[in-house]
Amino acid sequence: MILSASGWRDIFALDGNEESTAKEISVRHQQFALAAAKVFYDYLSKKTGNQKPTVVVGIDTRATGEAIADIIIRTLNYFKCDVYYAGITAAPEIMSFTSFCGKKYSNAKLKRADGFIFVSASHNPIGHNGIKFGLNDGGVLDAKEVQVLIDEFNILFYNKAKIISLLSDIKIPAAERRGIFVLPESCTSGLIPSVTPQSGGVLNPTARIKNVDEYSIQTIYANSETIKKASMQIYHNFTLDVISDNDRSCIDVIKKILAENPIGICADFNGSARCVSIDKTFFKEFGIKFEFINGTAGKIAHKIVPEDDSLFPCRDYLEKLHAQDKDFVLGYVPDCDGDRGNLVIWDDQLQKVRPLVAQEVFALAVLGELSFNVWLGKTNDMAVAVNDPTSLRIDSIAKSFGANIYRAEVGEANVVSLGRQLRNAGKTVRILGEGSAGGNITHPSSVRDPINTVMTIVKLLSIRSTETKKGLFEIWCELSNQKEKYKAYPNLADIIGSLPKFDTTGTYSDDAVLRINVKDHAAFKAAYQKIFLQKWEEIKTELYNDFGITAWEAAAYNGTTERLGITDFSVAGKGGLKINFTATDINKKNEVIACIWMRGSATEA
Repeated sequence: MILSASGWRDIFALDGNEESTAKEISVRHQQFALAAAKVFYDYLSKKTGNQKPTVVVGIDTRATGEAIADIIIRTLNYFKCDVYYAGITAAPEIMSFTSFCGKKYSNAKLKRADGFIFVSASHNPIGHNGIKFGLNDGGVLDAKEVQVLIDEFNILFYNKAKIISLLSDIKIPAAERRGIFVLPESCTSGLIPSVTPQSGGVLNPTARIKNVDEYSIQTIYANSETIKKASMQIYHNFTLDVISDNDRSCIDVIKKILAENPIGICADFNGSARCVSIDKTFFKEFGIKFEFINGTAGKIAHKIVPEDDSLFPCRDYLEKLHAQDKDFVLGYVPDCDGDRGNLVIWDDQLQKVRPLVAQEVFALAVLGELSFNVWLGKTNDMAVAVNDPTSLRIDSIAKSFGANIYRAEVGEANVVSLGRQLRNAGKTVRILGEGSAGGNITHPSSVRDPINTVMTIVKLLSIRSTETKKGLFEIWCELSNQKEKYKAYPNLADIIGSLPKFDTTGTYSDDAVLRINVKDHAAFKAAYQKIFLQKWEEIKTELYNDFGITAWEAAAYNGTTERLGITDFSVAGKGGLKINFTATDINKKNEVIACIWMRGSATEA
């Protein structure tokens, strides 16, 4: 299994097929779920000083999610936790709910939540699954805190006697431990899961567990519909504050403009957790025309990762909608847990719909939110936190606004932690994210969210210049010395055409992915250094003639730490290794104009 800050993941489907839609999980994976829940309980009770913490549990739409969640719920219940089961929920939804449960935004009378366990493998294939952990601060645990859990997990999981003892104490039925595990279709039905023994017959759901208070388990499931409603209410209200930067007056401005100049948006939900989140009502609340396809939770129509050919169904759908109604200009595709969302757009110049690459999406988001900062008058010491393979295009955009770029190792937890560090140092960090993955994290949110990405585009198109105040696109054109590109009524092609020109390689393209059997990443990078130094000598003249490149500098990224000017590539270890190439500009200053980057995945083999 892969255990990292980005998630604890494996192929959970009992048949071992990573594209499987089987619901059953193995004995080993049930032991995994039990051990993971136990170590999180220990961690949370120690962290909060509360021996009966309140934990939110949710799942994405993978078939194995309910089986994993049931083990987790029963384990947490055994250790006297209060458990709120939100059922199928998008990652940004469960995180905002955990943050504000019992505190803000909701009418429901609930206790404050101490943390969450989210059963998801994000963008991995459908047969995979996993777990993400978080406190009530709006995001996942950072790498340092997750390592505490990993260390404790490795002690417990490989203590066979302890695991067997816990299974016995919690009395998970033998049939369930064999992986023959069937749950009802609706996770909010209030029903107790039934278990079908391998040898035939049906185990009565009301006679499942003796030691654990079965009534309390039934109550957790029965209350899940109430929890889900409260979760969506909190998420909706929090999202309004995110897109407005806690200035709700701009919401009315956006709604008024959209009423006069409507925009149409579509989504390909691809059976993801966003099927049962706030999207369908949220956009319509703004007067945005909204249509969708593949909107049944759990019915995955195509590859989960929203890149390359996974964007084609949405592209074709937007083509159809635009032919019927010219207001439809934008579509988005989320991954399974609904935190990532990449875009397709109607391109007026090409007169067709085209997908945006992940780096383009993030560039538009950064341009939009930094312009929004200026529009709101919140420009003090602006900064943007990104991951190490984020395009240099972002540096160029930020420079126009007088903002600084700070980089962390790949991993949402790393970028969020870096953003918090910068904010604690007094910097204005409105936007952060992983440009290589698309989407963005907009403060005060601590997780990517396609709604926030889409609404940034909506703001770029709708907050236009007036007699008394410059709109977002004019602010950008003026600060980037592109006044000639300004239009009072810009379309998406106009805005994209104003982006700095860079070429980037997609994360999942054949040119980017190399599958190797290397465990020692430091040794691999040391071996690569020898090849790099040899090749540099061979092609440096060609690089100078073609691009003006005169030198290079290597950098290592581990967690939130950036080390520039390293001379030993191996010090990057399992983290990111980046080589920046510099050219000399007309002022004889060295400027980074290109880069190459490598890192082993922490979520896939």
